[in-house]
Amino acid sequence: MKEPLEIMILSDGKPGHANQSHGLAEAIGRIRPVSITRVSLKESRGALQRIARAWGESAKESPPDLLLGAGHAVHAALLVLSRRFDVPCVVLMKPTLPDALFDLCLIPEHDLGKGEAPDHVIPTVGALNRVPPPDQRERNGGLILLGGPSGSHGWDGKAVTEAVTTIVGRCGGRPWRTTDSRRTPAGTLGKLAAECPALACYPHVDTGRDWLPQRLAEAAEVWVTEDSVSMIYEALSSGARVGLLPVPLLKKAGRVARGIDRLVEQGFATRFADWTPSSGLAAPPRVLREADRCAEIVLESLRLP
Repeated sequence: MKEPLEIMILSDGKPGHANQSHGLAEAIGRIRPVSITRVSLKESRGALQRIARAWGESAKESPPDLLLGAGHAVHAALLVLSRRFDVPCVVLMKPTLPDALFDLCLIPEHDLGKGEAPDHVIPTVGALNRVPPPDQRERNGGLILLGGPSGSHGWDGKAVTEAVTTIVGRCGGRPWRTTDSRRTPAGTLGKLAAECPALACYPHVDTGRDWLPQRLAEAAEVWVTEDSVSMIYEALSSGARVGLLPVPLLKKAGRVARGIDRLVEQGFATRFADWTPSSGLAAPPRVLREADRCAEIVLESLRLP
């Protein structure tokens, strides 16, 4: 049996960034044994302070075989530790530093230009995540995931509530759950609970890191507000049928809108306006397993032991 591959994740404390790094590390762990260490740089305010903290924390651990990180706050520390340990580093999402400085860059395709990407840049369909591969269990649940106002979308609480009550009311016979996010306007879950008693509400502050992956594994269909790109891709990684709840679009020509339009055109997701209870949600053409695909590329490209 192979010795565990020592993976060190540098974290800026943002859950979305940690989700991507751990998603890749756990996908590598589905291929070969791994040991995962996380170094938090959350409290370090400047680049030099973050480098010093990463340097000090790494001294407490054995040298890693691979460094991972997401978010501009970890970029400099990734490069310094990569040189210190003489090990490869992989950055997730488009870096603010020149991408050629990193051994591999896993960048969502909507953040790349139209030209051909260099060998060290791996385009991904959306952001990576921690959702495990679908298993053979019976899927009967329904899950509703709520985002909130963002740079690309506004919020219409009335439209969201009307859509959710329609979906749950017309698709009875299965348990329905919902959770919000840090961007969801205050009081949204309370209003949904009052309007739709059949819907079980779980505030995100009361759910652990594994709650969403577990619920996605049980859900036959998942509805996500159209602003939340990360949750849309998590749903598509789970094997569920995916629907999009309506929220106002602020940037019609923006990269987020283009990416969602592409998902709809390719049959991965169905907008609420195009949904009918009789036809239901269409099955996606395939399950998006980007973390697993990238894990194989990382191991092969970097020739890791």
